[in-house]
This record gives sequence, C-alpha cells and structure tokens, in this order.
Amino acid sequence: MTDELLTPEGLEAALRAIGAERYHIHHPFHRLLHDGRLTRPQVQAWALNRYYYQASIPAKDATLMARLPTAEERREWRRRIEDHDGDGSKPGGIERWLKLAEGVGLDRDLVIGTGAILPETRFAVDAYVHFVRDRSLLEAVASSLTELFSPTIIAERVSGMLSHYDWITPDTLAYFTPRLTQAPQDSDWALAYVKRHADTVEKQQAVLAALRFKCDVLWCQLDGLYYAYVAPGLIPPGAFVPEASA
Repeated sequence: MTDELLTPEGLEAALRAIGAERYHIHHPFHRLLHDGRLTRPQVQAWALNRYYYQASIPAKDATLMARLPTAEERREWRRRIEDHDGDGSKPGGIERWLKLAEGVGLDRDLVIGTGAILPETRFAVDAYVHFVRDRSLLEAVASSLTELFSPTIIAERVSGMLSHYDWITPDTLAYFTPRLTQAPQDSDWALAYVKRHADTVEKQQAVLAALRFKCDVLWCQLDGLYYAYVAPGLIPPGAFVPEASA
C-alpha cells in the first residue's frame, strides 16, 4: 500500500493493472469455455449459475442509485437498471440471458427458480449485492469497474463459442451484443466519477480494494463451476445435475 496520493491518471492505471491481473478472463473455466473444451452440460451449468448474477445486478444497481445525491446521477445509473430489466417496450439483459439459457437446452423455469445454482454462486453474488448496499458510495461505484474489461471477454467468449460449439447460434448469444456498447458507456461514467471523488490516499486505496473484491466475486463463481463440473466434479447437494436435469 502506497502512502502517496495518485494522480487521476495514476489511479486509472492502478485500476487497469488490477484488471490485467485479476479479471476472470484468465480463469481456467473461461479458457475451457472459450476454447470449446466444455461439454454441453458444462455449458448449461455455466448459463444456469450466471443467471443468478445477471438477475441480481438491477437489484444491486437500485440500492446504489438510491444513494446518489443528484437527479442527473440517478438518471445515469437508472439506465443500467433499464438495460437489465428492460423498459416495458423491449426486453432487457435478463430476458436475453434466459434466451441464452434456453438456447443451450435449459428449462426456463429451472433457471428462473435459481434453486439449482451452486452455493458458491449464491454466496459470491449475495456478497456483491451486500457490498454495494453497505459500503461507501465511492466503493460501490468502484466495484462496477470490472466493466472496463468486459468488452474484451465478451468478444473472446462470443467468437470462441460460435467457433467451437455447433449447437450454439448467434441468436443464442444475442445477450452480449448490446453489452459491447453498454459496458463502455457505463464504465466511462463510473471511472470519471471515481477519479473525481477519490481525492485522498484512503479513498484511493478503498477504490482499488473494491475493484479487487469485485474481481474476486467473478473469479469465485468460476471456481465453483470448475470444482463441481470439471474437476474433481463434486456437485453439492441440491445443485444442478446434468444427467438428471438436462
């Protein structure tokens, strides 16, 4: 931990260094997914568990939005909620993820029910929602900055899955297309906010820790998937069992 105040550019560089080291694009499960080395049931397990994260994002964002002090800031953050929930006239990201889950062969009601997700998924996602609710507003905004790195993983994931799985179509992966523009828009605003408000050493260190925490949340979810569905293949009681559920 440095005791020197970073410039805004130095803070951004430190944030990007965390992503370069810790973002889950490096996780073995993602590498298997991208390289076409997962079975269809393993991809189903990923889609099923990831839904819980996707469905929790607008609830997380609603708690953060309520803490923003100005109407302009709340309008900015409200757009994130509409991106996931939809606005009533067109589907949002949650509905598109359900289409992805159905496209890989999952039952819609099984996915929505979330009763068959891994405990690691539930604990990690709930911890993220609670973090945003309970920590400082600056830390809550900073925890969203994994979106700085998401266009890279999205592009890699889509190209890899379409190249290697002949049972996956572009329509199946339609969730990701809007995220290629939404995520940069979101992260640009959040990064500017963090650089503007992290004006002490203590605040800057809290911002960096918040991003490390969020990277851990994403990494932990893939740890659970790897342990249960790749090696050693120990599926906990109550979790999705491909032979029984697919």
